[in-house]
Amino acid sequence: MRSVFYLLTALSVMGLAFWAYRENYRTQAAISEMSDIQRQIGRLREDLGVLRAEWAYLNRPGRLRQLVDLNFERLKLVPFGSDQFVDVGQVAFPTPKAPEREPGADADMPVERPAGFPPRRPQESTP
Repeated sequence: MRSVFYLLTALSVMGLAFWAYRENYRTQAAISEMSDIQRQIGRLREDLGVLRAEWAYLNRPGRLRQLVDLNFERLKLVPFGSDQFVDVGQVAFPTPKAPEREPGADADMPVERPAGFPPRRPQESTP
């Protein structure tokens, strides 16, 4: 009986050692992959910094002003000033078209609002 117990104990120790060996290599592979990804993230952040610097360089107001002057005949771009801004009340918004009623529909029947419109308030007179 002891020999069977020793045999089972030895087999379980070998099985656990094999499992620990495999887990150790899996862990090492995961750590290596994580390091590679961290290096890749670092390179991409560096590239992003370079791209942002290039974007800022290309969008310099002096450079853009020169480009506008060079292409004035084609683009007709002019600087805008504060006199071009107006109050929202001064903007002429187009009036919404009233939905057409079906022939034979009762004129007193309320028109259903399309999906996405809020429910009609009592003070509203147009659909």
